[in-house]
Amino acid sequence: MAGNGSRGRTRGITAAVIAGALALGATACSDGESPSDAASKAASAVASATARAGEKIGEIKGGIDARGDVRLGEPSTDGDGRSTVRVTAENTTDASKTFAVQVSFKNPDGKLLDTVVVTLADVPAGESDDGTARSTHKLDGADKGDVKANVTTALRY
Repeated sequence: MAGNGSRGRTRGITAAVIAGALALGATACSDGESPSDAASKAASAVASATARAGEKIGEIKGGIDARGDVRLGEPSTDGDGRSTVRVTAENTTDASKTFAVQVSFKNPDGKLLDTVVVTLADVPAGESDDGTARSTHKLDGADKGDVKANVTTALRY
């Protein structure tokens, strides 16, 4: 099924940036900051991101589990050093639907590094649409390709 890009339409895709201000610099030590301080900030940023993502998903009323209709591409790093991954949602219903997709970024050991929510609005019936999940900060190991992404929650509504 063709995505909206093949039809040349512009789709309102909103990436909800979760914990942006708290997460800046969370993975590296700054001047005068000990490694334990940096680790504490990183843990705080992840906890905050997780809470905000949960709140965003919790605001959706009447959503249906749509994890089976969502695919992720391979994670990469953008020009700002943040991890990104392409999110594709297929609308298998007979009416236009919106998808809220919570994407978690993890290290190879499964440790949560960040989580964000991407909204793909008004996906036409029988079609798919794409968006991009972007981490709220630079993630440890992203420059080495060590960041993995998975769909934590996907709701269709």
